[in-house]
Amino acid sequence: MTINQVIGPVALFFLLGTAATVYGQHEEGKPEKPEAKAEPQQRAQPAKEQAQQPKREASPAKRQAEPKEQQAQRTATPKAPAQPKAQQPEQKAQPQQHAQSPAPAQRRQAAQTGKASAQKSSYAPPQRTRQQAQTWQQQNGWRQDGAWQEHASWQQDRSSNWQSDHRTWAQRGGYGGYYIPQASFGLYFGIGHWFRIQSEPVIFGGYPRFQYGGYSFLMVDPRPGDWAENWYAADDVYVGFDNGYYLYNRQFPGEAIAITVVL
Repeated sequence: MTINQVIGPVALFFLLGTAATVYGQHEEGKPEKPEAKAEPQQRAQPAKEQAQQPKREASPAKRQAEPKEQQAQRTATPKAPAQPKAQQPEQKAQPQQHAQSPAPAQRRQAAQTGKASAQKSSYAPPQRTRQQAQTWQQQNGWRQDGAWQEHASWQQDRSSNWQSDHRTWAQRGGYGGYYIPQASFGLYFGIGHWFRIQSEPVIFGGYPRFQYGGYSFLMVDPRPGDWAENWYAADDVYVGFDNGYYLYNRQFPGEAIAITVVL
């Protein structure tokens, strides 16, 4: 065997080994393909999504397999009550707030009604016998402290200065006449019971007298000069009580004529 025959195969072996080494280094220096690593991530993602998704309700077959107690709890779970609607502010109060003030006539009527109720509830006459009242009447007990004196005619019983001529029952020393029983007074007398005398009062013992509610009354005060001549037929009046009886005129509420019950 010659030297060339030995060196040839050895040289070929080294050449092949060097080529394999260079090829391996060339393959290692190349970048890795993304598809190889992306595939495992894409495959793992559905598993995560499945884990995040809520569990589906069990099928009818599985529900039947559940214990009866769990099924009862499932069916007995009450629904959440519906939230109540927010209450809207009431709008009915606005008309009351913006309501027009009552007319003067309505206010006057309301005031008179309240006064009538107070007068009826406060009417409590003292105990006095009929004989005591008759004695006081025969003595003309209302003629005190410059009280109005008797006159012969209806025309003379009118005063030109009523504020100085009239007297209250307190100024006369108190009312000493007959008292109307409380039950009768509530039915026919007081501010709630207006009436008209109709006919001209008749002079009795020097003073005008009229009848109403089953009783006769004597006007021991003169009639005011600003009252009409036929006020007894045209004006509404009522018999009130304030530690004694008075005749009130609707047209002139500030003027009250002192009167007494005639027995």
